[in-house]
Amino acid sequence: VRLVESGGGLVQAGGSLRLSCVGYGRSFDTYDMTWSRLDSGTEKEFVATIRAADGAMFYADSVKGRFTIFRDYTKNTVYLQMNNLKPEDTATYYCLAETVEFRFEGQGTQVTVSS
Repeated sequence: VRLVESGGGLVQAGGSLRLSCVGYGRSFDTYDMTWSRLDSGTEKEFVATIRAADGAMFYADSVKGRFTIFRDYTKNTVYLQMNNLKPEDTATYYCLAETVEFRFEGQGTQVTVSS
């Protein structure tokens, strides 16, 4: 069972990227899916989550209005659409799948935003 992120890259400030997180080995339909990021610090920063029970979405204040999390159940994939990117969005982005019993995390994808 694993999660594989992709879609990161180098983009200029104001640009857009779409990150993907594909689940392999099991269905993640009942999992809450979260994107977090890690820059130079030691703790990951919450970015966005989409709840399995009702599809509710939650965002960090720093990305509200710019990022959108959504999922495609047919592809066992969750996405993070990132618009109007800023240099401070530069980080490694991680996908996390959680239930009360299980927790899986991907290896991350690097996003670099140049000014």
